[in-house]
Amino acid sequence: MNTDDHEKGPSRRKVLECMTWAGTGVLWTIAGGVPTSLGIIDGALAQQSKGFTFLQISDSHMGFDKPANPNVKSTLEEAIGRVKALPVKPSFMIHTGDISHLSKPAEFDDADRIISEARLDVHFVPGEHDVIDEDQGKLYRDRYGRGTKGAGWYSFDADGVHFIGLVNVVDLKAGGLGNLGNEQLQWLEDDLKGRAASQPIVVFAHIPLWTVYPDWGWGTQDGARVLDNLKRFGSVTVLNGHIHQVMQKVEGNVTFHTARSTAFPQPAPGTAPSPGPMKVPEDKLRTMLGIASVTFKQNEQRLAIIDTPLQG
Repeated sequence: MNTDDHEKGPSRRKVLECMTWAGTGVLWTIAGGVPTSLGIIDGALAQQSKGFTFLQISDSHMGFDKPANPNVKSTLEEAIGRVKALPVKPSFMIHTGDISHLSKPAEFDDADRIISEARLDVHFVPGEHDVIDEDQGKLYRDRYGRGTKGAGWYSFDADGVHFIGLVNVVDLKAGGLGNLGNEQLQWLEDDLKGRAASQPIVVFAHIPLWTVYPDWGWGTQDGARVLDNLKRFGSVTVLNGHIHQVMQKVEGNVTFHTARSTAFPQPAPGTAPSPGPMKVPEDKLRTMLGIASVTFKQNEQRLAIIDTPLQG
């Protein structure tokens, strides 16, 4: 994978190699807290949901202009167009990081302008590309982190669901593995104290909290400590980006789901020498980008997740 010339040093190049791509967003229906996938077909969007719905988008990479997608503004605009066309307006949107490609103000400006067209409240967490400025993420925190703790972690409640935004892109470990750190993990433990085990929990961060492919840095070194804190809850959904493709895993009461990128795809784990922007035929690109919608319905046992590509 080629990185920009002014990104110096092997460690930084290694970090940037952890980029991947897959889709544009995920529509979730939270029903009793446990998610189920309704498929990645447009027909799923036609199903009238009567629950609390929110949207996930990820990895917009504003500023990227390499052959894998020389016009990431256009594909983000298409993704937001899909959001605006949803038959049921989501309550809000979550962006799971890499808003920008090089943490430049103009890149954040472009993303904000396009995403604001959805006319939804947006909850952000940073990707590693959002915190590579000289001040290690100060620009990101000034724009998106007001009221958050530490490097930008926070929580909020919506319709009986507790949402937790975590930051695992600061102080990356060997090979680019994500890292949360003791301060954030202690905050998480305190945040969950006193909450009923029956309350649905949604955790979102950029790098997957489960180990997808450690050789490419697709995992979080101390992610198991998060899961230890979540074991007592009956319904836990963990949303991530970073790998630019849809992958899902269920472990007991925890469902893990990664979202597509709106910018470019990355290879499936282990199918290339390294991760990075993947050039595909132009007529295939939009089939690999997308959005995700999630819906919660009271008294049901599944969180309905709809992954929708920009095309196909």
